[in-house]
Amino acid sequence: MTSDATATTTATPLTATVPGPRGPEPEPPAHGIGTSLQAADARAKTEGVFPYASDLWAEGLLWAGILRSPHPHARILSIDTSAALEMKGVRAVITHQDIPGDSSYGRRVADRPVFASELVRHHGEAIAAVAADHPDTARLAAAAIEVEYEALEPVTDPELAFEAPPLHPDGNLVRHIPLRYGDPDVTGDVIVEGLYRIGRQDPAPIGAEAGLAVPRPDGGVELYVASTDPHTDRDLAAACFGLEPERVKVVVTGVPGATSDREDPGFQLPLGLLALRTGCPVKLAATREESFLGHPHRHPTLLRYRHHADTEGRLLKVEAQLLLDAGAYADSSSESLAAAVAFACGPYVVPHAFIEGWAVRTNNPPSGHVRGEGAMQVCAAYEAQMDKLAGKLGLDPTDLRLRNVLATGDLLPTGQTVTCPAPVAELLEAVRDHPLPALPKDSPEDDWLLPGGPEGAGEPAAVRRGVGYALGMVHMLGAEGTDEVSTATVKVQDGIATVICAAVETGSGFTTLARQIVQETLGVDEVQVASVDTDQPPAGPACHGRHTWVSGGAVERAAKMVRTQLLQPLAHQFGMSTELLQIADGKITSYDGVLSVTVAEALEGKELWATAQCRPHPTEPLDETGQGDAFVGLAFCAVRAVVDVDIELGSVRVVEMAVAQDVGRILNPAQLAVRIEAGVTLGIGTALTENLRTNRGVVRRPDLTGYALPTALDAPDIRIVKLVEERDVVASFGAKPASAVPVVTSPAAVAAAVRAATGRPVNRLPIRPQAAVVQP
Repeated sequence: MTSDATATTTATPLTATVPGPRGPEPEPPAHGIGTSLQAADARAKTEGVFPYASDLWAEGLLWAGILRSPHPHARILSIDTSAALEMKGVRAVITHQDIPGDSSYGRRVADRPVFASELVRHHGEAIAAVAADHPDTARLAAAAIEVEYEALEPVTDPELAFEAPPLHPDGNLVRHIPLRYGDPDVTGDVIVEGLYRIGRQDPAPIGAEAGLAVPRPDGGVELYVASTDPHTDRDLAAACFGLEPERVKVVVTGVPGATSDREDPGFQLPLGLLALRTGCPVKLAATREESFLGHPHRHPTLLRYRHHADTEGRLLKVEAQLLLDAGAYADSSSESLAAAVAFACGPYVVPHAFIEGWAVRTNNPPSGHVRGEGAMQVCAAYEAQMDKLAGKLGLDPTDLRLRNVLATGDLLPTGQTVTCPAPVAELLEAVRDHPLPALPKDSPEDDWLLPGGPEGAGEPAAVRRGVGYALGMVHMLGAEGTDEVSTATVKVQDGIATVICAAVETGSGFTTLARQIVQETLGVDEVQVASVDTDQPPAGPACHGRHTWVSGGAVERAAKMVRTQLLQPLAHQFGMSTELLQIADGKITSYDGVLSVTVAEALEGKELWATAQCRPHPTEPLDETGQGDAFVGLAFCAVRAVVDVDIELGSVRVVEMAVAQDVGRILNPAQLAVRIEAGVTLGIGTALTENLRTNRGVVRRPDLTGYALPTALDAPDIRIVKLVEERDVVASFGAKPASAVPVVTSPAAVAAAVRAATGRPVNRLPIRPQAAVVQP
């Protein structure tokens, strides 16, 4: 692995081998940063013994069931729990009247009730919860609770929410951002307009929500859940339970992937309330339907765009209106809207921009954080606009993009200067120049290559191939003044290092990275990462690459402090500074070779430890005109999609996705490749199949037959053609987040390829079959 700060790297698909820029690759070290160290939990997961919350058990266990509203909007006239309480095996039934503390919660805005009291605001909202001695009994008892509703007219069109009666005491408008940048009177020689719609994507976790609540002797409670931000969850739970935070402990179990479904404490709070009421451990294992109805989804978005350019294809002005459907409650809508507005022009230089962004409440299912929130929706729209502009000017789509791409030193429409590496042109050129895949042969044995799969109804003569390009960007860490801080402790005893940090491993590879950092810094082979609970100092949420940057930075600082403790006695003994000593290959050596001792010998009989924090530089909220330095850093990606479309049936097969990404620094090649491939696959689902459909606010078929996830058979060849290692000097290790930006960019690339194959506008995601049909 090269250590040059501006090196670029290429890779073939599905591999972890990354050749160097010149000559043969040197033999990699046995461990440390830059190696493909295997995840510590890999064996446990493959053998099925990894401790997920759904596998937990405790003596005297009770089971929870939750009653959910069948209406998207209704007034609750009465709740009768007597029939449920009389059922054999039922130990407790609780409603809003049984909450001793705060009855509403929210990570950012506390506007969502634990249990609906007077009004139901979305289909599937929790009304009551039951604890019983068997899971079937709990569900039957929940169904036996009699609720009298007065059905109300739901507000499901976000455009009507502005004039509709208030759905919530805080009103229907969650946030409005009017971005003003440049001269509003500028007009281009060429103008293109478009209206775009993005559907409601669900996180659809393979493992549905589950948890266990165990009462404590001091009157508190322990929650064993797949939390991604345990300290925030603890504080929300303590406020709901009417307890001091120190009497509530959150223990993080195995997390089967993480996004909005793991960030919503709506499944955790009823558990704790039931455990406190019964004095017994209570477990919840959600059904797939409960999972779909209970957690937030990606924001459905309506986008109107107008692009102005000169006759040479230089962008002059972008005008846009963005409307995000927050659903019933605010959740992360304010942050999603900020990202959407700030990135509404994409990774392009736009001297004049006027963006109106709104997030509004409706009676649709709640929206929340899903990877690339805000940025994904606008990427699909602005890239469609770039294709329209290229077509109107008669330019190649990549040439048009290259005339307008951002670079380091340029300004975003928010007025913020791009100070981080921004190799956007290099990324686009890499995917453009990568060889295209071969055309399928017209022979019976290759029928499976057709859209629709083997023995499909399609005819080879109706298949058209399309190639599309997209550029995307995301921000790193929190935004708009979020205080990002993490704390970590590194201990070394008996030659074994232990990392204590409340950063949750959600699949991003933090625990592997922590081991690599300590191995490289201290030369210790065996590194353990302690399990996470709220007895540890907080590390913040697991999103936007923050644990790689902030928690990884804290681990590195603590490890360096331990390194100094280890080297100081040796340096003093030989009359030199610690800077003249190095640790490599398990040995401590001096610059002149006088000192040479193994790390194990130097550590013998010693116990060393240090605690450190990492806090990136601060940001600021966007002002009343959408201006401000709101983001710590940015990451970029280019994707080329190749698709085959049956223009008679409208079926689409993604043949290949070529990806070039700005990664800052490669910390673990194999892990990085997997994260990119997973992000691309998620993006393909966004583009083609994933849409949680509703009918007047009622979720239709909340299961994995009604909600179509891409499978391994839908995943195309994913070619990672270039990884640009240009380190961000303000980031820990110079690395950038890897998984969100391909999620953002891939749907736009697939849509562009379908447009190229069919000549149809394709202005909606996911792409409906009728949008890809070409009439004879």
